[in-house]
Amino acid sequence: MIQHLEPFAPMEIVMMKSRFWVVGGEYTSCDCETIVQGTERVVGPFESRTDAERTWRTLSEDHRPQAQVRFTIAQEPPSTLSA
Repeated sequence: MIQHLEPFAPMEIVMMKSRFWVVGGEYTSCDCETIVQGTERVVGPFESRTDAERTWRTLSEDHRPQAQVRFTIAQEPPSTLSA
């Protein structure tokens, strides 16, 4: 007995992709809990953490004399992309 086989469906390649942002600004005190309204900065998105770190380093160095200005790198939750 010969069986008819269905062709294989094309394989789906799944990639986990995440983007990075540099966020921060001036805070009301050195505890960095409350940001001063109007000083918020969001820079990005960056496709790699290395690119985000480069921008973070530049912003941090530019504001070094200001003790209440802080920046950090935020990572978006990965999204699934099909290729």
